[in-house]
Amino acid sequence: MAKGTIRYWAAAKAAAGTHEEPYDAVTLDEALAAAALRDGRGGDFRRVLDRSSFLVDGDPVGGRPHASVALPDGGVVEVLPPFAGG
Repeated sequence: MAKGTIRYWAAAKAAAGTHEEPYDAVTLDEALAAAALRDGRGGDFRRVLDRSSFLVDGDPVGGRPHASVALPDGGVVEVLPPFAGG
């Protein structure tokens, strides 16, 4: 099990109700599933995650299956929902 931090930005921050929180998981999929169950988060949080991009220690996850993305101990996962404007 790796321990690290999930950071939420924009709509992800609003849906999570926090800017950041710890993870304790082996893969990105496990960390996001645990985050979705935390504090009774519902459909809004899951919808934001479904539309978001992810960085793990600054590296884009891209189209890789989240179950195949190993999380490092002490790492940082950035949750980046689509941003308006440019």
